[in-house]
Amino acid sequence: MRVEYYLDDYRNIEILVTTSSMMDEVFKALSDPQRRQILKLLKKRDMNVSEIQLHFDFTGPTLSHHLDILKRANLVVTERRKQFIIYSLNTSVFEDILLSLNTYFRK
Repeated sequence: MRVEYYLDDYRNIEILVTTSSMMDEVFKALSDPQRRQILKLLKKRDMNVSEIQLHFDFTGPTLSHHLDILKRANLVVTERRKQFIIYSLNTSVFEDILLSLNTYFRK
């Protein structure tokens, strides 16, 4: 893992390491077109697995795998409502991603 030491505060360097790891997970999650489609669906409204499944031809285990990757990247969050698990976008992580990307392009 590459850490850039242009910041003078140890806490900021630690944040860069965490952010780098987070960014790896985010890029992995976004690299798949089906996962990007899931994010587009969740942008419209929160959904449970059955509702998401209606939009895809792949199996339940495959959908579960995609949702797990999105959760590990912190792009989606879950909430239990009675017997359903509801998936929704984690909009705050997108703000973090944009801030992190800014560090790569800042002079």
